[in-house]
Amino acid sequence: MGIARLSCGNISVNIIYGLTVVLLSTGLDIVFIIMSYAMILCSVSVTFDSARFKALNTCGSHICVILMFYAPAFFSFLAHRFGGKTVPQHIYILVANLYVVVPPMLNPIIYGVKTKQIQERVILLWSPISTHCENEE
Repeated sequence: MGIARLSCGNISVNIIYGLTVVLLSTGLDIVFIIMSYAMILCSVSVTFDSARFKALNTCGSHICVILMFYAPAFFSFLAHRFGGKTVPQHIYILVANLYVVVPPMLNPIIYGVKTKQIQERVILLWSPISTHCENEE
């Protein structure tokens, strides 16, 4: 949109088309995610509590990743379309970098903290030094 705004012509058709495409594609994505979560929760509701907890834990991690991905994308998209001169240029650059860098960086952390071995190593890493010496003996 930054480049389209440089043109001398009317870009309102581009703005409407882009908004429609993003809302439809994201809307379909959200509908399919909600349908899959509903099917997961229906199938897990008849099983044991531990299976239900594992399913909800996985769904919670997935929701965090989705929000981490969609929040900066929506802000960037809507700010480019409707922000005009009110949003400073450095905010556009910051949000674009967040959108590109943060989700891939945090994906392993979000999904990895549930692993017991990683949890134990992080606890060991952040425990006092005296605990490290006791474990080595």
